[in-house]
Amino acid sequence: MDRINHYFPHLTEQQRTQFETLLRLYPDWNQRINVISRKDIENLEVNHVLHSLALARFLPWVPGTRVLDLGTGGGFPGIPLAVMFPDVQFHLVDRIGKKLRVAQDVAQQAGLQNVTFQHGDIKEVKGEVDFVVSRAVMPLADMVPLVRRLISPVGHNGLPNGLICLKGGDLQSELQPFKRTALVDDLRNYFEEPYFETKKIIYLPLHR
Repeated sequence: MDRINHYFPHLTEQQRTQFETLLRLYPDWNQRINVISRKDIENLEVNHVLHSLALARFLPWVPGTRVLDLGTGGGFPGIPLAVMFPDVQFHLVDRIGKKLRVAQDVAQQAGLQNVTFQHGDIKEVKGEVDFVVSRAVMPLADMVPLVRRLISPVGHNGLPNGLICLKGGDLQSELQPFKRTALVDDLRNYFEEPYFETKKIIYLPLHR
């Protein structure tokens, strides 16, 4: 919890307890189901929880915002964000049922009331959301056509509704089709750990 407390010193006691629950449960689950690389589970707090929380630094959502986490796997970035924003609704979607069950169990044991889950393909999702988030799931050119229909035209936050992705590495070619609309933010602006040197947030405003 040292790094989380360092960057988010104003957490409530409930939020601290919930983050501690996450940090306890994921290693236990990972021994049974490989949710996180076994080499990387010891870096859970920084490389997974804090990485997810970069979105909280980028755009603090207002209460009532609806967020869909595409390809959530075991619950990243959706579960840490649900702890950070208890008044925001999160819908976590993944095609791999066993990983989604981990996310469901973690959410239940952490007492999260603002998370729903869907086992299946993004094409099966109905309704509207304000933002779609993802963590290195697929190239932007593949993702945008899949999620555009879900984005509500009515926004309530500091940025227009759209897609926010956590990505790393050289993104020049991937961003080329979106260079006029994409906003790229370096995570080293938020966090000092070496892990974040090459990590970025990509934001794309979307409308139908």
